[in-house]
Amino acid sequence: QVQLVESGGGLVQPGGSLRLSCAASGFSVSVSAMSWYRQAPGKERELVGSISGSSYVPNYAQFVEGRFTISKDIARNSLTLQMNTLKPEDTAVYYCRLDTLPPRWGQGTQVTVSS
Repeated sequence: QVQLVESGGGLVQPGGSLRLSCAASGFSVSVSAMSWYRQAPGKERELVGSISGSSYVPNYAQFVEGRFTISKDIARNSLTLQMNTLKPEDTAVYYCRLDTLPPRWGQGTQVTVSS
């Protein structure tokens, strides 16, 4: 049974960092295409970035501007999102997704960037 559980969200000041994790079960992260999405209040869910199942090369939305890094932790069978230089506009619920048809979603973790 596929399950995705995000963790690591919280309150951080502008300019700070957070590291989100997505613990996966029921499949192997090492061979799976996965993504991070986010949804801010009153806005549609948007793609943050993706990583392929084979090349492990991530790609990012333009708003990331080199601040975020997506990687796979094979030993822990998890997906991570390292976020640096956070801005108030990064405030959102962050979700990981297994990029299958249909896709599978975690429950999300709240990230709040505020002073």
